[in-house]
Amino acid sequence: MDLGIHYANFTHPQWERQLASRLNETAVVADEGGVELMTVMDHWFQMIPFGGPFEPMLEGYTTLGYLAGVTKRLKLSLLVTGVTYRYPGLLAKTVTTLDVLSGGRAMLGIGAAWYDREHLGLGVPFPPTSERFERLEETLQIVNQMWSDDDGPFIGKHYQLAETICLPFPVNRRVPILIGGSGEKKTLRLVAQYADACNLFTGDGVEGVKGKLDVLRRHCDDVGRDYDAIRKTILYTGGVSADSQDEFLRDMEQYAALGVSLVTSMPTGDDPVAWATSIVENVLPRLQQL
Repeated sequence: MDLGIHYANFTHPQWERQLASRLNETAVVADEGGVELMTVMDHWFQMIPFGGPFEPMLEGYTTLGYLAGVTKRLKLSLLVTGVTYRYPGLLAKTVTTLDVLSGGRAMLGIGAAWYDREHLGLGVPFPPTSERFERLEETLQIVNQMWSDDDGPFIGKHYQLAETICLPFPVNRRVPILIGGSGEKKTLRLVAQYADACNLFTGDGVEGVKGKLDVLRRHCDDVGRDYDAIRKTILYTGGVSADSQDEFLRDMEQYAALGVSLVTSMPTGDDPVAWATSIVENVLPRLQQL
């Protein structure tokens, strides 16, 4: 099993002076230590569990571009892009640019968006849930068209593009797509139709993830997709501290048995550099054996 680091909290001691250096050092430790993926959130306001809007938050793709410049092998993604934040054609260009300049290390993590406060706060339209999922499906169709030989128009319900030109192409012609979320009727159906990977939460434990994967398999059967061709990833919500590393690895054995091949975890404590160092030295070698 591979490891991802999700850098979600920027509020560490003396963050006003050390935010960038801590982020940089954590990324370098991950890059040199064999971590597969580094992600940040796509939010303008910090989420309530991490202190809310009056805590620091960096714009996602700018942050990934910075991380691309200080690392050599880490794959880079948002976990996940909110579909309401950027027009689809511009999103495809943004992700493609990240991919080209990083040497093919970008992933498009995407979801239907949910944080209404930041939309209202900064004046960005926040459509109803059903419309956001319609926009998500059209966005998936658009980015796939822009990474194909078809540079003609796209005419959808919500988006109309006269030309879907995207040059240069991504390094491997298209950027892998990961859809985040576990909604059984819409999200997992979109995974089956359009995505290279899914990302599920572990809040409901192993049985909860198993249930979601069973639903995904049924959607794959319905649309004629090879279930095994979709990478299964999880965001571990339990936190991994020095005292819980063995427990974490025991949990991962169970997820690996379900076919999960990558787990992403968030740094705990006040020092993400020390946390990442401990993880790559003490956890990652054992995790990769699963």
